[in-house]
Amino acid sequence: MKNYKITLIKGDGIGPEIIDEAVKVLDAVASLCDFHFNYDEALMGGVAYDITGDPLPQETITKSLQSDAVLFGAIGGPKWDDLPREKRPESGLLRFRKELGVYANLRPAVVYDELINASSLKPEIIKGVDIMVVRELIGGIYFGEPKGRTDEKGWNTMVYTRDEIVRIAHQAFRIAQKRDKRVCSIDKANVLDVSQLWRDVVTEVSAEYPDVELTHMYVDNAAMQLVLNPKQFDVMLTGNIFGDILSDEASMLCGSIGLLPSASVGEKIGVYEPIHGSAPDIAGQGIANPIATIASASMMLRYALGEVEAADKVDAAIKKTLSEGYRTGDLAQFDAKEVCSTSEIGSIIANYIEK
Repeated sequence: MKNYKITLIKGDGIGPEIIDEAVKVLDAVASLCDFHFNYDEALMGGVAYDITGDPLPQETITKSLQSDAVLFGAIGGPKWDDLPREKRPESGLLRFRKELGVYANLRPAVVYDELINASSLKPEIIKGVDIMVVRELIGGIYFGEPKGRTDEKGWNTMVYTRDEIVRIAHQAFRIAQKRDKRVCSIDKANVLDVSQLWRDVVTEVSAEYPDVELTHMYVDNAAMQLVLNPKQFDVMLTGNIFGDILSDEASMLCGSIGLLPSASVGEKIGVYEPIHGSAPDIAGQGIANPIATIASASMMLRYALGEVEAADKVDAAIKKTLSEGYRTGDLAQFDAKEVCSTSEIGSIIANYIEK
């Protein structure tokens, strides 16, 4: 029997609740597919600061790099907003990504037919939407130097090197080859020199993928086109800050941010997490939607472990749960047969895992 070592970082807010449900589903599918998980918990975020004085203890980095994959919940909350910036949970997360070298953030936005009425857009606009946003994760304005502030001025620098652009572009083109073979690269090359370099380098890399169609779009137009005609997109390739914004916009095509997973991958390790935050206002109430985290666990099975059959089983169980009318409270108004707690939805999905 194969054994996989998974680092669990539950984090803050609803993080522990949603990770527990993903583990429940992972254990169910592992028992059917003849492999086993060994879980090792690690701290990051506000809870890590409270215990160790550091939002990212070195032990967490070490454990993560020694595992086969990392399953991560969410971090942050108002409790820690007044800390010095370097002590805030979000600073720990940025440092975590950099330390692990996870430079490519993969965020699928897929509209479930069962929840087509959950979107604010008309069904004919969103039916069949299946987008993969490929966001560069450890460069750009969030990491560029110089940066700083005075009482009168604040500044950040958007920086990309050729090598950083090349490696994320290859990710996007390789993913597109397994999909509909279309990449739309998003930039602001009409204004920003860094975006012109991005556009030039992506175009150069595209020559290695003659089977993939490449187009370019300015980020402001892309934001509009996502709402106007989202089905025109297959793979959207973009930098850190633009990808941060556009992937959240794409998520709302699907009706709830509680549905969508993500993967952050690099040369050494992958981190799998829901795209939503820690939602401290609902933590501990048993009403959080764990589906995004369970779907992230499916991405972990598929991309990190190569357990494609197991990933397909999890995806099918999620879809069956939704088609049978089981909903958490955030989706209760959309054809709900039964409104379920966080734990109940996790159990239903786990029980729908089939041979």
